[in-house]
Amino acid sequence: MADPAPEIQIALTAVGDADAARRIAHALVEERLAACVNVVPGVESVYRWQGAVESAAEHLLVIKTTAAAWPRVVARLETLHPYALPELVALAPGAVSAAYARWVGECVE
Repeated sequence: MADPAPEIQIALTAVGDADAARRIAHALVEERLAACVNVVPGVESVYRWQGAVESAAEHLLVIKTTAAAWPRVVARLETLHPYALPELVALAPGAVSAAYARWVGECVE
C-alpha cells in the first residue's frame, strides 16, 4: 500500500528581477523545502506602499511544498527575499492528484 499523500500547499511570492527569482527558486528546491518552483516572468503588480499606489514589473514564484514544511519555507524566504515586506501567501488546493502529492512529499523534507 502506498504512503498516504501529504497535504500540499501552493505558495506565492514575487520579486523584482530574474536573478533573485532564480536564486530563491534554486535554494528552496536544493534545500528540499519545495518540490518545484515555477518562475513566471512579466507579472505587473499594483499595490499600496507607504501611502502611495505603486506598480512594478515582477517575477512571480509559484512554490509547491507541503503544509508541514510551510513554517520552514516562510523562515527561509524571510532570509532570501530582497523585499522589506515580501508577499508570503500559501494556498491549500481543494483537489490534488494523490500521485503528485506523494511526489511533492518525497521531494520535501
